[in-house]
Amino acid sequence: MTSRVAVIIPHCNGRQLLEGCLPFLFRTRFTAYTVYLVDNASTDGSPQWAQERFPELRIIRSDRNLGYAGGCNLGIRSTAEEFVVLLNNDTEVEPGWLGPLVAALDRDPAIAAAQPKIRWLKDRGRFDYSGGAGGLIDRFGYPYCRGRLFETLETDTGQYDAAPPDIFWASGSASIYRRSALDRVGLLDEDFFMHMEEIDLCWRLRLSGRRVVAVPAVLVYHLSGGSLPAGNYHKMYLNHRNSLLMLWKNYSLATLAWVWPARLALEALALAKALSARNWEWSRAILQAGLWLAGHPALIWRKHRDTQRLRRAPERAIVAAMYRGSIALRYFLGGVRTAAGLE
Repeated sequence: MTSRVAVIIPHCNGRQLLEGCLPFLFRTRFTAYTVYLVDNASTDGSPQWAQERFPELRIIRSDRNLGYAGGCNLGIRSTAEEFVVLLNNDTEVEPGWLGPLVAALDRDPAIAAAQPKIRWLKDRGRFDYSGGAGGLIDRFGYPYCRGRLFETLETDTGQYDAAPPDIFWASGSASIYRRSALDRVGLLDEDFFMHMEEIDLCWRLRLSGRRVVAVPAVLVYHLSGGSLPAGNYHKMYLNHRNSLLMLWKNYSLATLAWVWPARLALEALALAKALSARNWEWSRAILQAGLWLAGHPALIWRKHRDTQRLRRAPERAIVAAMYRGSIALRYFLGGVRTAAGLE
């Protein structure tokens, strides 16, 4: 049977992660798929172990660590299937996970990406940090999920199963993309390296007039923090920097004129909170993110210009799909702890 789906797993060391992921993945009932492990210059022999344990696995090798974005892009460029699944190496899938995701894209050619419901592998009844039941965002660039608001994870009681299928972004932990849509808008931005690159990609897909949806009937479990733990300086730095860069890339200048000053004020509040808590790593991450942006105006402008050329959807439609207020203020000052509580 011809492979319709390339399942791409970026990987850099961690045999124990593959031991938890691959046995479940190769029990998938949908048969028209191929699994590709992108080896980001592992040094622990884990790709060799995986190849011996699962001969049907295909290895794509890089001689250096390209990060999540670069590793995924190498996998996408090295394959030709109609659909692309990006799957973290610290996930666990159920046998029936892939078929409904493919069916969602088959039903509507306007759908460019879809994600399953994602729960936390450490507590299987709770939503996962990285995707929950679908990714959303506020107008100031702060992402959240159905089932996760900042550090608060909800227990999954089916409360989002009947929500409208359209979401703003699909989780990079487990999501499926239509290759023809990626050919139109480009792949993951490798300057992001890791964190929020999937949000940026889905924003571009929406700019091009495509849809991104959740498929809550499919359940995938994710470990979260398998690559970088919460509180890691590099992770905090990339989250702040990439969020700011994403705004400049994807918003029109007219929207940036009012969003950017508000976002800078929110960054200042975050810095004040970090300093008052004597969290020097977080403080340094916020400052370094701002310095990076200030030092790369030409690169940022080029990314903005190139992204705006993709635009088919009006800006008002993009902004209308976002939460109109600030989730940071609602969470830290208003005490709201759930995505449903924002409505």
